[in-house]
Order: sequence, then C-alpha cells, then structure tokens
Amino acid sequence: MSGGGTAVDPASAPAPIAAPAPDRYSVEHETRYSYRVPVAQSWQLAHLTPCRLPWQQVVSHELAIEPTPDERHETRDSFGNGVTHFGVHGPHPLLLVRMRCEVEISDRPEASARPALTWEAVRESLLDEPAQDGLRAVRMAEPSTLVPWSDAAHAYATASFGAGRDWLDAVTDLMRRIHYEFEFDPDATTVTTSVDEVLAQRKGVCQDFAHVMLACLRSHGLPARYVSGYLLTQPPPGRARLLGADVSHAWVAAYSPNHGWVEFDPTNDTLADRRYIILATGADFADVVPLRGVILGGRGQTMKVAVSVVPR
Repeated sequence: MSGGGTAVDPASAPAPIAAPAPDRYSVEHETRYSYRVPVAQSWQLAHLTPCRLPWQQVVSHELAIEPTPDERHETRDSFGNGVTHFGVHGPHPLLLVRMRCEVEISDRPEASARPALTWEAVRESLLDEPAQDGLRAVRMAEPSTLVPWSDAAHAYATASFGAGRDWLDAVTDLMRRIHYEFEFDPDATTVTTSVDEVLAQRKGVCQDFAHVMLACLRSHGLPARYVSGYLLTQPPPGRARLLGADVSHAWVAAYSPNHGWVEFDPTNDTLADRRYIILATGADFADVVPLRGVILGGRGQTMKVAVSVVPR
C-alpha cells in the first residue's frame, strides 16, 4: 500500500457530538378590552404569531377571539411577520384575544465565532448586500416613525464607535452602556415618549431602551431592527430573573455581513439566548404592536394584558 497514512478503524472513531435538544415553552398572551358601553363594530390587526426561524420552531399555535369575528384572515407584512386581521360587526361590551402556543428554542449561531469586521466596514458594505429573507439590511439603517434621526443619540453612541473598532465589540459596548446608565422605571415613560426624552432622563422600559439603541446604531449608518417577543417567566435555578418577563419584551437585532442578525438586549445586558422567543420584527414598535385597531363607539375602554412563558 502506497503512502504514509494510517488507516482508521471506523469503529474506534469518536462519535459526532449531538446537538443539545431544544427547550420547549408554553406561551399564553391574553389581551382583554372592556368598554364603558358596547362597541358597535371593531376592526383589529394582531401580531400574535411567533416567527419560524432556524432556531425557533412553532410546535402549535392558536388565536382565540371573543366574540367570534365576522371576518378573519391571515397574511404576512413587509417584514415577513404573521398577521391576523379580523372584524366584529355586532355590538360587544368586551373583546378578548388569547394566544396560546408551544415553541422550541435551540441555540442561536455563536456571534463571537464569526470573523471580526470593523463597524465602518459594516456600514460601507450595505449597498452591496443582497436581500436577507426578502429584506435588504440597508433599509434598517434608515430613520423610522418612532426612531427618527437624533443628534443626541449620535453623540451618545460615539463613545462606543471609535475608529476601527470591531463591530461586535462596539455594539456590545453600546448595549452594556445603556443597561448600566439607564434606569428601568415603568412609570417614567409612555408609548409616545421620544428617544430624545429617554436620553435626557435616562429612564424607561424595554421599548424605550430598544428605541434608543436603534437610534444610536442607525445614526452611525448601521442597520438594526426592533424585536418584539417574550422571556422565560421563571428562570432555571441559579439564574437571575430578567427584566421584562411577564409582559411582551423588546430588544434589538443588529446586522453585520459576517454575523447576520445578532440580537442584543440592552434592558438586561445580554445577547438573546434560549430564553428569548421572537414574536415579530420591524423598524420600531409601531410595526409590531401585538394588537391594534379601530372601534366605533365604546366611550372609553380598559385594557388588561397578561403574559406567561413556562417551560414544558
């Protein structure tokens, strides 16, 4: 036999390492609107269908609506999110929308294992980047309705984006600074509080911190999108409970051609892992509101939202 190689007995070769089994979660998201007087008619749009991704599989999904809609259809928006449109055309004193699903979450790709790239190189590469899932990343570097251009955000982010700094290091540093320099305060803001107001008072909730981070990244020409979803309600033993559990949570996905979309949570200073379930993505919160619509009548309403995420 020619050559100096040594034959390997297949029986003695190490067995391939099996990928860890995915974690399975049961999610319930209930929204209840109670009206002071019955609503004559209502038309609603719901972003309440979890995304199907390589690391996120939807095992089952149900969207129950009371009263039963007179019309209902499913579609996808420009970001690829599942959307349910429905209308109730008779008088109703309340509207109850209950989403139940089971999902399996595996490990996301390891961002630090990818080749390094400066943040300037990421910015300069965008015009040549092909569309990803039908969406060009450069679109997510543009201002949006709730995240307009902000000089204050640009100034705040500059400390993280020094010349020639690695993109992943820079974005991680920005996430960490927002986490440590801003206070989580549910009473400090409303859904209409602007990015500049949050930057000025250094207080807010996950939606605010996501919007601030988006404004910072986009002000430097870097694509990033808003992510809406859920967190594990009860963490495993020995792990801290994250802010944002028991409600819809928000974080940021930033893009690099070497890394793809990497998810950063400035509220909790961590990259998204198996505890994070993606419901929808968009340019900002306005694109992914779980439930919104138009009603005729009502004369005032009360809304209650309850969310639960538990391991199976």
